[in-house]
Amino acid sequence: MFEEQPQPVIEALMKSNPEFKQLYQRHKLLDKKVNAAELGVLPIDDVTLGRMKREKLAAKDRLLRLYDPDTSH
Repeated sequence: MFEEQPQPVIEALMKSNPEFKQLYQRHKLLDKKVNAAELGVLPIDDVTLGRMKREKLAAKDRLLRLYDPDTSH
């Protein structure tokens, strides 16, 4: 998600903003689980997968707002 951003910037945000850190870690975990489910490695039903994708997107949207409060997301 923030792969194009310099890692020191992300680390600084995680140190200075506990909400950003929590959301960033949650997003990474959901990303791994969704990818595993889509590859068939993690058996999961479609409803749960859809919920995880929506939660991941909501976390990403909030992270973007925290990262750049001037955006109109």
